[in-house]
Amino acid sequence: MQTHLYLVRHAHSDYTPDEKLRPLSPKGEKDARKVAEVLNKEGMDRVISSPYKRAIQTVEGISRAINPEINLLEGFRERLLSAGPVADFQAAVAKVWQQENFAFEGGESNQQARARGAKEIKKVLQQYAGERIAIGTHGNILALILSHFDSRYGIEFWRQLEMPDIYCLSFEGLELKKVRRIPLDVKVT
Repeated sequence: MQTHLYLVRHAHSDYTPDEKLRPLSPKGEKDARKVAEVLNKEGMDRVISSPYKRAIQTVEGISRAINPEINLLEGFRERLLSAGPVADFQAAVAKVWQQENFAFEGGESNQQARARGAKEIKKVLQQYAGERIAIGTHGNILALILSHFDSRYGIEFWRQLEMPDIYCLSFEGLELKKVRRIPLDVKVT
């Protein structure tokens, strides 16, 4: 019996310093409707999300379509890079990927964030075995989760992720059997 976890990187959001309450942009809202349409064809059983608004908004359309509430799980929130803004975001992300145990002040190392995400995935697999589950999440934690199960997923994978993006992880028990990208056909503007 396989369990299929659809990790959904949130749609485009306009930057605000408030990580938790940052909403989707108008383009993100439009793309979230496409996410719901695509996931509806995949036959979701339930919806889980990071507690961050942009992740919730990205999967709430599929939740409305299948009628369960969204279960918010802290383990799927984005990795905290640092306690405050960093001067060069790309360089900061590169540094934490190069040094697994390094963390900026107040932030999480790759090792810490990966362990948090993988622990949440394992709990979901045990609790909802055999289901198809949409999980609203974020780019960096998505890449870190995948890298826990398959070391081929790293910073280059993270760099090519789109907003939104969907990856279906198929498991037998706790063993990852297959990863496939679900095409969305959203136009970059």
